[in-house]
Amino acid sequence: MTELKVAFVGAGNMTREHMTAFAAQSGVVLCGVTNRTRAKAEVLAEEFNIPVVASDVGALYSETKADAVVMAVYEPAIRRTVSQILSHPWAALIEKPMGMNFEEAEAIAVEARARNARLFVGLNRRTIGATRAALEDLKGSDNSRYILVQDQQSLSAARQIGHVEDVVQNWMFANSVHLVDYINAFGRGKIVAVNVIEPWLGEETERVVAQIVFDSGDRALYEAIWNGPGPWSCTVTTQSRRWELRPLETAHYQNAGERSLNDVTIPAADKDYKPGFLLQAANFCAAVRGENNHGAIDYETALASMRLVHEIYRPTLEGVQ
Repeated sequence: MTELKVAFVGAGNMTREHMTAFAAQSGVVLCGVTNRTRAKAEVLAEEFNIPVVASDVGALYSETKADAVVMAVYEPAIRRTVSQILSHPWAALIEKPMGMNFEEAEAIAVEARARNARLFVGLNRRTIGATRAALEDLKGSDNSRYILVQDQQSLSAARQIGHVEDVVQNWMFANSVHLVDYINAFGRGKIVAVNVIEPWLGEETERVVAQIVFDSGDRALYEAIWNGPGPWSCTVTTQSRRWELRPLETAHYQNAGERSLNDVTIPAADKDYKPGFLLQAANFCAAVRGENNHGAIDYETALASMRLVHEIYRPTLEGVQ
């Protein structure tokens, strides 16, 4: 297709970031938007010169006949909205998380499989320059990888910024999936064990620590500090080189036998757009157009990371709910 018509569901700040990235793609036309609050959708429609402001998802499809749709809605609305989207034959990119919890993500995957849907998830940290630089370099090494992911979260902080209690109680899916996905991005093969060392204890949790083992020989350690200070970071170590992403949008590497860190240049796209969004949009458009090796992240890949969050936190999640 020479012209790709893309519509949007949601009208918050994340949707604006997506619109900015898609507007920069060659051959893409932003054709419509819908939102629970119409006035917010009208503001974005005027800002991006979008011709259609629809009353709901069904009207959005019928009035635009869009080739693709991008969804960014609040977590409690994800499951219902994705189901509405999947009832139409467009391709879809949904902002993470893929459901408010693992059960919702699994239900979405079941429906997507039944409909043979072209459903992708916006795991944009896989498309930031720092992650891509490390992945590209690591492809040249057969050494086993040791992945260390450091997370920091707070239920009280989630409440303070106004999240409803259902989102707060599933905060590890709403927010920690950003970090947990690095384990699947860098780890090779199938996960054969998730060993929880320090479990989730609900409101009283200070740390959650788990070891993840891949059948390739790669291993990961996930460490989350709850209700205390800590970084968001990811390091990947082999016998010859150690990569460090801290902050996550930057990359540094240390060679064996050296003590200094070598910096990697941050791509301009990660400065001019929300990091990873420009390439993420390009990958999605390539997938919609049927191009091979498009790089878009499908729902099965996203489900695997939601499942890993569940495995890390499950030992006591069922007991505290």
